[in-house]
Amino acid sequence: MLLDFFPSRRLTIYLTKMFAVRIVAVLAMLVLVLMSLDLLGKTGDILAVEGNGNAELWTYVSLRVPQLVARFLPYSVLLATIITLAGLNQNSEVIAMKAAGLSAHQILAPLLLLGVVIAGVSFAFNERIVTRATATLKAWEDVEYAAVPATPDTRGNVYFSDGSSVLMARSASGRGEATVLTDVTYYSRDGNGMIVRQVRADRATFANPGWQMEDATGFVVATAEATDLGTMVLAEGVTIGQVELGRVDPDGETLMQLGNSIEALQSAGRRTDELEAKWWHKIAGPLSAILMPLLGAVAGFGLARSGNLFLRAVIGMALGFAYFVVDNAALAMGSFGGYSPLLAAWAPFFLFLFVGEAVLVRTEE
Repeated sequence: MLLDFFPSRRLTIYLTKMFAVRIVAVLAMLVLVLMSLDLLGKTGDILAVEGNGNAELWTYVSLRVPQLVARFLPYSVLLATIITLAGLNQNSEVIAMKAAGLSAHQILAPLLLLGVVIAGVSFAFNERIVTRATATLKAWEDVEYAAVPATPDTRGNVYFSDGSSVLMARSASGRGEATVLTDVTYYSRDGNGMIVRQVRADRATFANPGWQMEDATGFVVATAEATDLGTMVLAEGVTIGQVELGRVDPDGETLMQLGNSIEALQSAGRRTDELEAKWWHKIAGPLSAILMPLLGAVAGFGLARSGNLFLRAVIGMALGFAYFVVDNAALAMGSFGGYSPLLAAWAPFFLFLFVGEAVLVRTEE
């Protein structure tokens, strides 16, 4: 009986194929235009680094395109819904389907089914590709496009407090006790905050406690004397926990990694409302592909010759974009503690699910 919700097999395939082609076309158009505009602003920064060329530009494109695809896939589903249903309405195909006894929900069923598939693909794409690309691109931007990081969890321009002293590094790579700091500088300060000594090294590894600096050189401010210090351990107050907590980027971590980071922050007594909202949104966000056919459905019904087709398309587009506005606002409120993380991530989805269903039932059913 559940299969009775769908129209005939041939009609289901026809609608699904039409919808899928339009989603791909709209997404390709959006990504191509936005990537071109993005390159106009970034090409100068990338090529300003000595040794960078076309290969680095293509690397930037390969890291940026997954982000654009993930961000604008729901918009593409919305626009494809409006284009598909408006075209069917204009050609009186919707009238023919309704005359054959199909309800509005049955006409939308193939589109909703494809939305479920897209939501699943979007979640997997975000977890496997987008998070890695985001982490790598952020690390590359942190070093001002000087060199593509070897590992996606590399962070650039990091610094940690060791009492009144400061440990700085150009980059931090690896996880846990395998973390490696490169281009390291340690500033020893007195009780008044004045720098009394500076120690530099090309590389530092975790010594538990402290950080072992290899081939270190020191500079004493009072005497202006520079010396070779060899291998030494400094910054014993800088723990692995500090390094790990400083690298949390919800957009660059998978669902499991972000969950582990949240637990680490909570154990350290840190506030995690924003990260928890992002964790829930990694699940709720891809489901917006299911909402879009419902919100844009108003464009597919009503008499095309009545002159209201354009108005209906605008209403469908407005409902879809209103969802994204409310979704971003809810996440912002969750970050400030105005909403609970669970409510911030899921309330917009269910609110517009009920709104879309109410509009469809009120106008067509």
